[in-house]
Amino acid sequence: MYTLPKIERFNQDVLSKYNIYNSVFITLPFDSIDNTGALLPLFTESCDAGFKKQETPKEIVDFFAKRYLQDATEEDKIDIMFRFIQYIERQIVLFDAIEDAAFLVINNMEGRGSLRDIKEKSDAKNKQEELIEFLEDFHVRTVLTAHPTQFYPGAVLGIINDLTIAIRNNDLLIIKQLLAQLGKTPFIQNEKPNPYDEAVSLIWYLENVFYQTSGEMVHYLQKNIFDGQSINNPIIQLGFWPGGDRDGNPFVTTEITFKVAERLRTSILKCYYIEIRKLKRKLTFSGVNNLINELEQKLYRSVFYSVGEIYITLSEFKAQLNKIKQIIIDQHQSLYLDDLDALLIKVNLFGFHFASLDIRQNSKIHDAVFNDVVDYYLKNNSTVFPENYFELSDEDKFQILSKTTGNLDPAVFENELTRLTIESIQAIKAIQGKNGEFGANRYIISNNESALNVMETFALFRLSNWEDPKVDIIPLFESVDDLQNAHTIMEKLYTNPAYAAHLTNRENKQTIMLGFSDGTKDGGYLMANWSIYKAKEELTAISRKYGIKVIFFDGRGGPPARGGGKTHKFYASLGPTIENNEIQVTVQGQTISSNFGTLDSCRYNLENLLSAGVTNQVFSKGENELSGDEKTILDQLAGVGYEKYLSFKNHPKFIPYLEQMSTLKYYAKTNIGSRPSKRSKSASLDFADLRAIPFVGSWSQLKQNVPGFFGVGTALKKFEENGQWDKVQDLYNSSLFFKTLLENSMMSLAKSFFPLTAYMQKDPEFGEFWQIIYDEFLETKRLLLKIAGHQTLMENYADGKASIEIRERIVLPLITIQQYALLRINELNKEAIVNDELIKIYEKIVMRSLFGNTNASRNSA
Repeated sequence: MYTLPKIERFNQDVLSKYNIYNSVFITLPFDSIDNTGALLPLFTESCDAGFKKQETPKEIVDFFAKRYLQDATEEDKIDIMFRFIQYIERQIVLFDAIEDAAFLVINNMEGRGSLRDIKEKSDAKNKQEELIEFLEDFHVRTVLTAHPTQFYPGAVLGIINDLTIAIRNNDLLIIKQLLAQLGKTPFIQNEKPNPYDEAVSLIWYLENVFYQTSGEMVHYLQKNIFDGQSINNPIIQLGFWPGGDRDGNPFVTTEITFKVAERLRTSILKCYYIEIRKLKRKLTFSGVNNLINELEQKLYRSVFYSVGEIYITLSEFKAQLNKIKQIIIDQHQSLYLDDLDALLIKVNLFGFHFASLDIRQNSKIHDAVFNDVVDYYLKNNSTVFPENYFELSDEDKFQILSKTTGNLDPAVFENELTRLTIESIQAIKAIQGKNGEFGANRYIISNNESALNVMETFALFRLSNWEDPKVDIIPLFESVDDLQNAHTIMEKLYTNPAYAAHLTNRENKQTIMLGFSDGTKDGGYLMANWSIYKAKEELTAISRKYGIKVIFFDGRGGPPARGGGKTHKFYASLGPTIENNEIQVTVQGQTISSNFGTLDSCRYNLENLLSAGVTNQVFSKGENELSGDEKTILDQLAGVGYEKYLSFKNHPKFIPYLEQMSTLKYYAKTNIGSRPSKRSKSASLDFADLRAIPFVGSWSQLKQNVPGFFGVGTALKKFEENGQWDKVQDLYNSSLFFKTLLENSMMSLAKSFFPLTAYMQKDPEFGEFWQIIYDEFLETKRLLLKIAGHQTLMENYADGKASIEIRERIVLPLITIQQYALLRINELNKEAIVNDELIKIYEKIVMRSLFGNTNASRNSA
């Protein structure tokens, strides 16, 4: 029997099941459900027909109320809108669970990009030795961040997990019970979570998904590629930001950092304890059972006794396991050796840290902190800094910073930021003492603009009585200007004797982070992506020149506007001029739950990332290199797109449009994340302080997705008008990088729906501005279809396109309600007597619809 095409499998296992199980919703125990389930399809049809007739969201809602709600008052309309929102939120959960349940059927787990595919290709191409050599040094690091793009509370995530299993088993009775439970479970958190709450939520994924999946992947490689020989290299690594990311988050304290590190260690020891308990039932032989009992007792005490006490070290744990292994081999015919190897692999991957807790702070904060530190030394007549330090040039400061040492006490500083920053640096050393070096050994400097930013941070470590810190100091380059200057900044560091000595102690490895999110916000889609590509080339060249192995850490995730989309294709497309021996990428919000939320999806996506590295470095080594002419074309495209985006960003209505016509200000009022929606506390909106997530998310709520396409159409049109279309067409056909870039932009277009906001075209203040966006959308869509040779967007990803279409259909009533509420708020604010209570109700409608729309889109922010 042949396998059905992917789209047919999607229709059969996702669409059909959704239509069947959706009918169950009519019996859900919502408060005052009445005929909500019967009315919602009618409202959806009203929205669909209304937008085709170019009606406004207000006209659509009013028409529906007049036709289906007899003599409806404003209170009646509000009531039905809240019930629709409640209903749709649960429809989205159902669709998520059905897609997750069908993941194994829809996706070929043993096909292209899988570990099996890697094995078979290496055999076919006779590259087994080259593959082994590569895997002995390669890492995939997924870094879980606390960025608030997932609105499901923990209880709902648990229901989704159970619902997925029930749907996979076609257990209708359990499905009905879970849908009923879903109807009774609140979707909204009454209070903002603190960073520790966020950490606990994400550790669930570490314990229940990454632990098993990562271990199984390395076990497969060990058995099938390394012929049973132990792999000492931790191929899969995990990073963690909640509790350590202080950039713009005043709620991350030193106490929380320690609590998160403690929880990470306790969680991994608990995983080991559970696995040892299972092994104990199997390893009942003489000479082994007593050793297993001893490990069980020590792990139990380390997990469940007094907090912070550890009754076994990592080296002792490994030694005992290896001793057991040898006895099993020598005396017991290797019985259950496979099970023991599986545990040893996990211990090698996760140590006592589970995931490395990254510390991050902004360079502007460091500047203020460092000034405070210098002032302190000068006031105490110290010789650490010269009296004229603040008058010195950057060059002279650089030399002084190369030699500074000290023993700072955070308690002597009155300024809280100074105290907390120094405490965070000293916390790294303390965490390493209990969790091992990988517990916390990375310090990321956001908004890094100069070599001085890095040297100031390096000096703060050495001033904290840590002369040779076991820490990787990671500059994060985000803006277009900083990306262009990154290689000169790094050369200055590489040629500084003190920093060069530090790198020698770190195995001559330098990690550099590149920010897609803020890069796109700053320079637009094309310029951000091309600037990062060029920065990587230049950073690779300068690092190779000085014998430094550069590792790129990408701030990617969510939608294409933030570096998301087909991530594995991006990494497979990098040529030999970009160092790619490690893939490090941030994962947040919906991307965690949708790409790594189940064992199947986690395995699939981790294997694809690993395969991308193998493809680039082993199977296609030397390929995918852009020629000089191709780079010139990309330079021109990025330049034209950048000019278009800058003129748009500098438009006098840009900020007012976001403030008055989008959901931007409502992100700050949601209780989904601990971080504020902007970095500064100023009342007015400053574009530079605006975080990428609410920025991108607001465009997504409008169904305009500007950051994912604006400037692309204008850039392509330039080549079309100049009779040079064949150049971009050839580039698209030959370059996987360029093709992936444009395909991801197509995804942004596919998730756009301009009829929703077409009423703005007639707005006296914002009509012209809306038209600018719409014109660029139409031009980008026309030219992307032309270059791809398609009739419709994403037609080469039929299942992905179908998924987007269904999700957009589900949220159509939701976004209509949201726009209706925004329009009513604007109307009420213009009335002679402002009804504040009614405005608050409509604001609540905006926020509730914002939650559901974001969850449905999965990678929208």
